[in-house]
Amino acid sequence: MKLHLQTLLTQAIDRLRQDGWLPGAVPVDIPLERSRDRTHGDFASSLALSLAKIARCKPRDLAERMVAALPASDRLAKVEIAGPGFINFFLTPTAYHATVGEILERGDAFGRSALGGGRRVQVEFVSANPTGPLHVGHGRGAAFGATVANLLEAVGYQVHREYYVNDAGRQMNILAASIWLRYLEHCGEPIRFPSNGYRGEYVRTIAAQLYAEQGSAYVVPAARVFADLPADEVRDEAGNLLGTGDKEIYIDALVERAKALLGDHHYRYLFERGLNTILDDIRDDLREFGVVYDEWYSERTLEEQGAVNQTLHRLRTAGYVYEKEGALWFRSSAFGDEKDRVVERDNGQTTYFASDIAYHLEKFERGFDWVIDVWGADHHGYVPRVKAALQALGENPDRLDVLLVQFAILYRNGERAQMSTRSGEFVTLRELRQEVGNDAARFFYVMRKSEQHLDFDLDLAKSQSKDNPVYYIQYAYARVCSVLRQLREKGFSRDEQRGLAHLSQLSELHEEALLVALSRYPEVVEAAALSHEPHQLAHYLRELANAFHTYYNEHRVLVPDDALRDARLNLSLATRQVIKNGLNLLGVSAPEVM
Repeated sequence: MKLHLQTLLTQAIDRLRQDGWLPGAVPVDIPLERSRDRTHGDFASSLALSLAKIARCKPRDLAERMVAALPASDRLAKVEIAGPGFINFFLTPTAYHATVGEILERGDAFGRSALGGGRRVQVEFVSANPTGPLHVGHGRGAAFGATVANLLEAVGYQVHREYYVNDAGRQMNILAASIWLRYLEHCGEPIRFPSNGYRGEYVRTIAAQLYAEQGSAYVVPAARVFADLPADEVRDEAGNLLGTGDKEIYIDALVERAKALLGDHHYRYLFERGLNTILDDIRDDLREFGVVYDEWYSERTLEEQGAVNQTLHRLRTAGYVYEKEGALWFRSSAFGDEKDRVVERDNGQTTYFASDIAYHLEKFERGFDWVIDVWGADHHGYVPRVKAALQALGENPDRLDVLLVQFAILYRNGERAQMSTRSGEFVTLRELRQEVGNDAARFFYVMRKSEQHLDFDLDLAKSQSKDNPVYYIQYAYARVCSVLRQLREKGFSRDEQRGLAHLSQLSELHEEALLVALSRYPEVVEAAALSHEPHQLAHYLRELANAFHTYYNEHRVLVPDDALRDARLNLSLATRQVIKNGLNLLGVSAPEVM
């Protein structure tokens, strides 16, 4: 519908150019919006206002010329000029009836377009450190990122979905040390677990599996493990906590002690065992959640290729790296960051930031036209420094979009659940899915803008009522399926072409409202894709479901009159198809029976 009107306006502009009213070299963007009040038309365009200066005439005069130059169309009832030069389009019922035929003809492809022109876009999302199971906060990033990727693909982009695996950093070493200490504890050694270790039950599980496979091969007396380490916690002779030492220095020292006592071979096995066990769990969790990646990109790949050092060399050559206090610093402040950033510590180890610079540079070197990162909102301060590094390396920072996602706050029985990876007191994504189901989780996660806080109401997500939006939408789909079953039970036949030929009988106000809602779907998909706002689609589907339920409750579909029955069946089937298409983009199923 919108594309048809834009085509008519483009043809009118071409005619005005031929007649000399507009210069031929002026690029024209066709603004066209749906009217909030249909008494002022179905669509409105401000094109005459934007081109009036170029045409050297008043906007209203230009609007009159445009309207006069519009080609004839059976979808236009009338065109009016309002205010200073707005062009209001009133559509015929035929225009909306044509949408039903298009939906039924295109089926699963309805709403999809070639807007993106096949340009390559990478969407990297979740990328949680493999130091523990995914929690409900990660789930929101997963649902959001997956849906953004689906939407972009639907409008013609070639999408590459990627998970960046942080498998080479300090946190992974802390995980390995935590597993080893739980293993020693399992073997009967008196262990004083570090305050900064990973405490989740999953660590004990991995440790028990290690013992089952390796026996006592990794056992070292606790006295040797903790001898002469810096203080983590200060206690009196009775074991009462008096204070804390430097827990970061302590855990790093404990990691080095583990490496020294176990030796390289055993330590690497322990490290890999923890990494692969948790990473496999994350993969399975996401796959069961309907989130599948094209690539799992290992951070260690960057090290093996020497990419981090090469990137730092390029920055140094360009004059954007300097040495201070034994460390290397990137001049990110030269590109708008609030201060310069360390890329190599005084001990010679490169920072996470250095790896991230190399990783983002490598993304563009792989030939992506556009890169999208989905990060937790707590990483907002990280955005300027990454963009600064790309600019320093000669890349266009505008080709990187960072979408921030607030963590979801989970409420069960009115009480807020606390989440902490280190302490283990978190609710996993798997637990959430088991409690409310994938469909409710996927839908609820994208109901609000990603940068807004989300209170996840478990009671609502599990309810079977119209207040539960995903249930309400799926029920509309299932209702149409029920109508088809009733059609067969009553012995009625269905003639799709007869129904299309008699769509003019759909004259009830509720039918007109449903037709208008159906026609909006392609526009909603495009807007949601380009703005990276899946909630637009979620809200639309709820509105469409409401329009159908209202219609269904007021009017019989299986009426005796063959033509009217088939027309209403086609309208219902078109509604079912659009609901299915929209839910598919959200990663939500469309059950035929509820």
